[in-house]
Amino acid sequence: MGHRAVESVMTRHVVRVAPETGFREIVAVLAEFDITAVPVVDSADRPVGIVSEADLLRTLAAQDDDDPPASGTAEAWSAEGPAGADGAAVTAGELMSGPVVCTTPGASVVAAARLMTGHRVKRLPVVDEDGRLVGMVSRGDLLRVFLREDRLIHREIVEEVLGRVDGVSPARVGVEVVQGRVVLSGVIEPPLLAPLVVRLCRSVDGVVSVTDRTEAAVPAS
Repeated sequence: MGHRAVESVMTRHVVRVAPETGFREIVAVLAEFDITAVPVVDSADRPVGIVSEADLLRTLAAQDDDDPPASGTAEAWSAEGPAGADGAAVTAGELMSGPVVCTTPGASVVAAARLMTGHRVKRLPVVDEDGRLVGMVSRGDLLRVFLREDRLIHREIVEEVLGRVDGVSPARVGVEVVQGRVVLSGVIEPPLLAPLVVRLCRSVDGVVSVTDRTEAAVPAS
């Protein structure tokens, strides 16, 4: 029982660029691999930043919006792009957002989600113990845990939660799972274990919510 690790949902084959990679090459990489951002790594393959479409668009938006020169074609003017008339390249090192926030393969999907939320980022580079890039995890990757089938969630709750809490009888607790929403009914005895059971159910991957409708056992007369 426990949340899945980042390594089970991350993308392992990660496209990356160097700090000296130019603007046009970054655009080409994003288009070729149909991605919206790319990590920037140093010579040791350690992430130093991320360049996103938003970073590129900010640079593009900062350019002068003059009409194309009368002596040139529109194609020639637009191809000049952010590099400017002097041909100076805009590099990934200049464009990237940093410092980069990373996670590790063994971190839980919950920890990664909290990291993303806390830092207001959409993706996290995944690094090994030496800080080298081994994957990328996005918000969409983390949300895939909620695609888990209800029957698998039900089985884990019955076997791994109810079946392993001392004093709780799985036969006396009803478990209903619909679209990840869990409803507990029946009897949890002693009642003081109910909050523990609810907390453990919430820790099961794919669970959206837990409603406790259990009741205390009626004492024998």
